[in-house]
Amino acid sequence: MAEAGHLYPTVITALIALCLAVMGLYALSGAGVIMRLPLIQLVLVLITCVFCLRGVAGLVIPFASNNPYIAEQGVTFWLWSSGICLVIGLAYLFGVKQAWAYLAQ
Repeated sequence: MAEAGHLYPTVITALIALCLAVMGLYALSGAGVIMRLPLIQLVLVLITCVFCLRGVAGLVIPFASNNPYIAEQGVTFWLWSSGICLVIGLAYLFGVKQAWAYLAQ
């Protein structure tokens, strides 16, 4: 789509980058590196859940689905992206667990 000049891939990529940047800011805030952001506990728990669920679900979906879109992307994509999401989710989980007392203040 991008090669055909459609704006959709650019917009979606920009939105994903924005979401990842906000998640990174919340991680830095939870670690005490930058100022405390609003709803820090809730947001960090939600981010952790999203990454962990995507990581686990993505390891199952390609094998349990007959969706042609998933088949088009390939099992390799799903396994790698799910593994990456699971590692990120576990990093958030350990970070949130370690900083829980600080986050509760």
